[in-house]
This record gives sequence, structure tokens and C-alpha cells, in this order.
Amino acid sequence: MVLTQDEVDHLLKCLPLKHQLIGQLLYGTGLRLSEGLRLRVGDIDFSRNQIIVREGKGFKDRVTMMPLSLKDPLQRQLQRAKVIHDFDLRMGHGVVYLPYALSRKYPNANRQWIWQYVFPSQNLCIDPRDGVTRRHHVHENTLQRVMQEAVRVSAIPKRISCHTLRHSFATHLLEAGYDIRTVQQLLGHKELATTMIYTHVMAAPGLGVRSPLDARALAGVKNVSAAHASG
Repeated sequence: MVLTQDEVDHLLKCLPLKHQLIGQLLYGTGLRLSEGLRLRVGDIDFSRNQIIVREGKGFKDRVTMMPLSLKDPLQRQLQRAKVIHDFDLRMGHGVVYLPYALSRKYPNANRQWIWQYVFPSQNLCIDPRDGVTRRHHVHENTLQRVMQEAVRVSAIPKRISCHTLRHSFATHLLEAGYDIRTVQQLLGHKELATTMIYTHVMAAPGLGVRSPLDARALAGVKNVSAAHASG
């Protein structure tokens, strides 16, 4: 399922203000929901206008562009996240989860700012993996719930999920004339055949064919016009 650009704009405006940036990021970069929520401060390169996706599907890193229109909103989001992190440190917390290899290589990195989540959760919680109280990122279920509410409010008559924004990102890039291999890299697809699905959406059978009903109606209009001209 793919949305038009107008539908995307309308849907994103129906999201709660505090979640609009995440929705805009998913559409503007093609990130999967989990990839967007797991972004850490050090993954955003404002000087190069790039976003690094760590351990995406297939456990591979990739680079995608940062929408220039989101540069200021992302900087403001980091300012809010920094206030939360500084408060957690004062309260004796501020430790973020790091994958095992990173935690071994950088044993003191879990309190550093660059490793904190861009979209931190509202609440601290006990991590079941080791019993440490941490502030995780916003939960996927939270975004899925607010997205479904936004779909209801928008009244767009399509089956829509957070992943629909990724589908729309890819389709709109291809419609704009971008090379399919470039889109493949941005999406992090291992196989080109996976990206080719979006070309099928663009060239669905019948979309370039005029219905015979419309052809008859058009012929009728021409006949009437010709009769008026001759009269």
C-alpha cells in the first residue's frame, strides 16, 4: 500500500505533535520503525546531512540522507533528549543499553551523550536482560497505536501502518526518477528484486489503459462538439 504525497502530509499532521517528527523521519528517510526509534545521538551527522543506520535488517550498517527540512527539528529534539539525560545522570541513572560487543570494547560508554537514544522513553524501566534501571527508546507499540489513531482521524480509505511510510518513500523516489540501485541502498535491501516490487506498484497493469467506458464517453463529447461546430 502506497500513499500519495498529499495523503502523507495529511496523515503526518494527524499524528500527535510529539510524535510527528518520528513520522516525518520514517517517510523522509525510508527507515523502518525499529531503525528510527533505535537512532542514537552519534548516528546523526549534521555536517554531512546523513543518518547512519546501525545493525539494520541483516545486521548491516548503512547510510541514508537527512531531510534538510528536519535538520532544525532534529536539533531541537536532541536538546530535549539532552535535558532528560542530564537529569538522569543527576539522579544516578543515565546508563543506556549497548550491545555486548560495544559494552566490552567501550566499558564506560553507556553514560556518554553520543550513545543515548534520539527518542528517549518517557519513563525509566528495569531492563530484564541484566536488571539495570535504564531509559530505553520510545516503544514501537506506542508509535503503532498513535499511527492507527492518526489513520482513523485522517479518514484516508487505505490500510496504513508505520511501514506504509517506508513504501511511500521508495515509490515517490522512483517516480521522481531516481535510480533503483540508489533506492535499494537507501532502503538497505540485500537483493535488488526486493526493491523492484516498487516498480511494480508504479506500473501496475491497466494504469496506462483508458477504460472503454471512458472512451465511449469521450467519443460522445466529441460528437456533440462536432455537431455544435457544424451547426
